[in-house]
Amino acid sequence: MPLDKPIADALHAATTATLTTILLKKGVRRSWMRGPKAAFAASDRVVGEAFTLRFVPMREDLATPESWGSPTSTRAAIEAMPEGAICVADAMGVTDAGIFGDILCARMKKRNVKALVTDGAVRDGEGVRGTGLPVWCDGVAAPASVAGLTFVGWEQPVGCGGVAVFPGDVIVADGDGAVVIPKAMVAEVALAAVDQEQLEAWIMREVERGVPLPGLYPPNAETKARYEAENGRG
Repeated sequence: MPLDKPIADALHAATTATLTTILLKKGVRRSWMRGPKAAFAASDRVVGEAFTLRFVPMREDLATPESWGSPTSTRAAIEAMPEGAICVADAMGVTDAGIFGDILCARMKKRNVKALVTDGAVRDGEGVRGTGLPVWCDGVAAPASVAGLTFVGWEQPVGCGGVAVFPGDVIVADGDGAVVIPKAMVAEVALAAVDQEQLEAWIMREVERGVPLPGLYPPNAETKARYEAENGRG
């Protein structure tokens, strides 16, 4: 189910740095995924619900080229991805085998999947770039996924880059990486993000005109009162 537009717009306007701070204040200390980096067609921020893929360590009898045609395959998973989703692939941090290449990424792009986020690698780097699918990953590798991983399913809870991701959680990814927002907290985080971005824009203007940081960032009671008065919040 697509995100409500006001919520999606609010999250799209917020940096992942802002979102990690908001989540930290709400008690979520681990929300930024280690590993995924803006790699291909990833110059713009993306927001969407997580569609999870899960890999486990390679086992020789299961991780074979023949497995690509089985009902439990990355190919089948792609056909189940809804429009507007962000694919989050738990590759266990394995970077010497590429989980997706250009053909799979092209199919995801055709299905209007918003992005791929993984703590693993992709292959066919130039081909992936050519698909236009935004990709956050931890590198490029020539070997296929079965050289290092076994694909076991989709839409399950996964761990990607050290963060627990459940289907339907919301992912925001930009130049600083990818952040997971727990599904139950999305609306409150989006609302807080709007306020935080407005406050930080005001603080930046204060810095530019020479105001010292103590009491300004973070704002003390006096600074907060001045901010609210200047912005019609009093």
